[in-house]
Amino acid sequence: MGFETPGESFPGSAFYYLADQPNLPATASGRPVDDAKLALRPSAGRLDTGSVASPLHFAGTATDRLRAQQCLTMAIYYEAANEPDAGQRAVAQVVLNRVAHPNYPNTVCGVVFQGSERATGCQFSFTCDGSLARKPARQWWDRAAKVARAALAGAVYAPAGLATHYHTVQIHPYWAESLAAVGTIGAHRFYRWRGAAGTAAAFSDFYRGGEPIAAPHPRSRITTPDPADPVMLARAYEAALKETAKVPPVALLPTVRARDTESREAETLPAFAGSGEVRAEYARSGQWLRQP
Repeated sequence: MGFETPGESFPGSAFYYLADQPNLPATASGRPVDDAKLALRPSAGRLDTGSVASPLHFAGTATDRLRAQQCLTMAIYYEAANEPDAGQRAVAQVVLNRVAHPNYPNTVCGVVFQGSERATGCQFSFTCDGSLARKPARQWWDRAAKVARAALAGAVYAPAGLATHYHTVQIHPYWAESLAAVGTIGAHRFYRWRGAAGTAAAFSDFYRGGEPIAAPHPRSRITTPDPADPVMLARAYEAALKETAKVPPVALLPTVRARDTESREAETLPAFAGSGEVRAEYARSGQWLRQP
């Protein structure tokens, strides 16, 4: 496309050349609209958010926090640098939604750089297309960092719901029809899984730290299908649920049932003659031996 430059941008990228001022809607006076009042794109229609994500409860070391902050800021900056706050917060929410889903790594950097070792198939294009060679512009980086800090502190962007995927409005990936569209926020269209993989119960992983370094993985010549294909992941998740349902409860296994019976029998006191009766020497227990 006309705005693209080989080696500096890629098809569908949300990071274009930036003017001196952010590309935000402005009032008649030329001042940016209050972010709290910022409307979604007219093409978004009514958002189908479904359930709202749970806030991230950060647990980890100071190093974990620094790495998570760096990786999330990178994702926001390179994916949505010139978006209004709504678009940047939605991108951050997708990253954290993936952290909470068992189909993805349970660290922020793990999610952001997943697949970066591949020539194609990285989950976020900027991690494998050369975008990281560009030095970030300080004012835009600081803006993205502010959104990242809020998200890591527990802020939830409700309009994004349980979205785990998005693409720019200029493209239409093959998997779009297989997922449920949440809506369009800024320059991206967001999606969540249909079925069990997209329910609130599926987002069950807890964040425990252990962040890897904030950098792409060493490049390899992998030619196998992308293991993070959204359709394949949804099928794998549902298959795992079915396998789990086939496992009988532990209490119903014969060996456990036998041990449970033995335990209950051991706890039962043996019966003896006259049980339930008060022995003669205790018959007047609680009464005066002699009236005072």
